[in-house]
Amino acid sequence: MLVFTEKVNLQKHLESFHKTNKSVGFVPTMGALHEGHLSLLEQSLIDNEITVISIFVNPTQFNNSEDLKKYPRTLDNDVKKIESLSKEIIVFSPSVDEIYQGKTISLSFNFDGLENQMEGKHRPGHFDGVGTIVKMLFEIVKPNKAYFGQKDFQQLQIVKKLVSKYKIPVEIIGCPIHRESNGLAMSSRNQRLSEKAKNDASLIYKTLKKSKEIFKTKSANETIKFVEREFSKHPDFELEYFEIADEKTLLTCKRKSKSKKYRAFIAVFVEGIRLIDNLSL
Repeated sequence: MLVFTEKVNLQKHLESFHKTNKSVGFVPTMGALHEGHLSLLEQSLIDNEITVISIFVNPTQFNNSEDLKKYPRTLDNDVKKIESLSKEIIVFSPSVDEIYQGKTISLSFNFDGLENQMEGKHRPGHFDGVGTIVKMLFEIVKPNKAYFGQKDFQQLQIVKKLVSKYKIPVEIIGCPIHRESNGLAMSSRNQRLSEKAKNDASLIYKTLKKSKEIFKTKSANETIKFVEREFSKHPDFELEYFEIADEKTLLTCKRKSKSKKYRAFIAVFVEGIRLIDNLSL
């Protein structure tokens, strides 16, 4: 199984595939792989002749230095999981210096306002960091298709906007959220939760599902108040935000319209660990 740490060596290896027009699928990750990541790889293996996965904890998308420091790094274990799917998958695991060449700063992006909602409000500069690393990785790998999970739905929409605005020739494919047996959205951060917290965190998905039922007959504001009341009953949880937004623009729903598709977005702290989720309404 091939693991590259330098972009020039990866590019040399991929050059022959590009020249012969072989389809290259790409799964960008920050490692600490779980079943959700593996499902993206499985889809890429089905769709493409070549599959590349990047494992890189990108410092420019963290607005909290403590969160960056504590983010799980499990490269050896990740490689074993990838190998269990296919030894033909190519791994790109560069250092921060290899990517940023000593200048660990973000480019500045305008995503037509998508970056100012939800995560953007609470994590200043986050999507500049996401845009910077995704654009760099696309330029290195030059994939035909790239796969992203819908747990980070706002990120998915922003990557689609990035590709559109910069005319990057890659098809972005959003894949379904993978969940634990209790409904908790799979996340690398789940590794940092105690077993009790992981079990209790089923509350997040349960509440999202209830909010979907309520939104069928009630206003967005009434639905939001219901969710806030639910979490106020559980002092171990700190609700950062719950928003109902237009899937396309990510603008907050003020008044329901039959011509729009809505999605509920949530961010919650459990044991000091920030978990996000979303659900189509």
